[in-house]
Amino acid sequence: MSTGSRRRKRGPHVTMDDEATAARGRRVVPGATSPGRAGGRLADEVYDTLLGQLMSLRIEPGSRVTIDVLARELGVSQTPIRDALNRMEAEGLVVRVPHAGYRIPPQITRHRFEDMLEVRLLLEPAAARRSAERATLAQVAGLRRMLEEMAELEGGSGPTAYGAFGLRDAAFHDLVAQSAENQVIRESLARLHSHVHLFRLHHDTQVTHLAMAEHEDVVAAIAARDPDAAAYAMRRHILRSGERFRRLFDEIEGAEAMAVQA
Repeated sequence: MSTGSRRRKRGPHVTMDDEATAARGRRVVPGATSPGRAGGRLADEVYDTLLGQLMSLRIEPGSRVTIDVLARELGVSQTPIRDALNRMEAEGLVVRVPHAGYRIPPQITRHRFEDMLEVRLLLEPAAARRSAERATLAQVAGLRRMLEEMAELEGGSGPTAYGAFGLRDAAFHDLVAQSAENQVIRESLARLHSHVHLFRLHHDTQVTHLAMAEHEDVVAAIAARDPDAAAYAMRRHILRSGERFRRLFDEIEGAEAMAVQA
């Protein structure tokens, strides 16, 4: 996706992805319930559509999203919309505004990014070290399963697959913090929602490929019960990730400078 398409202005309301709607074969009639289409499945479909819109920036950062508008555009009742938005709120993808629906968080700034990177470098290598010392066999197995899920998504195309990878990336780091048995570190990292913000910057499959190899190094060190190697692998991953996303900021800022000169 080009920088120009990323910066394109959009209207104040969300326009749902025509391709995603077409892939479903039909719109859902409001209030109708068809056999085999459970409410949870419908909420999942709404969630997938919104995730694709969000990660492709078709939903503009900072814009307002209301349940009734989405319900009309998707042709569904408000219940699956509400369920999907509640899930997205828990993941840091949207922010609930009292008496005004939901809002898409603004795009992360370079200054905010550097602050988050500094905090992650303080907390996550320590969490990986403790994970190597304390993780149970079940938790190590859980980390490996998460890598398998991410590997399946890595080959996927489109913003929905990329967005799902970003959320798995966040879940992977949360599992490392959980297995470290330090709830303060885990809660601090969760409040950052750093992975969600970073993966919204740009749809770049190279980011997913490189992150996978670095994650595998972290898990290998944890499984080997090598605290120093685990801390080192995590620190290296965060530093390399930081460099990758810095290049994206450079691209965005360069495009903005050219637009001003023009």
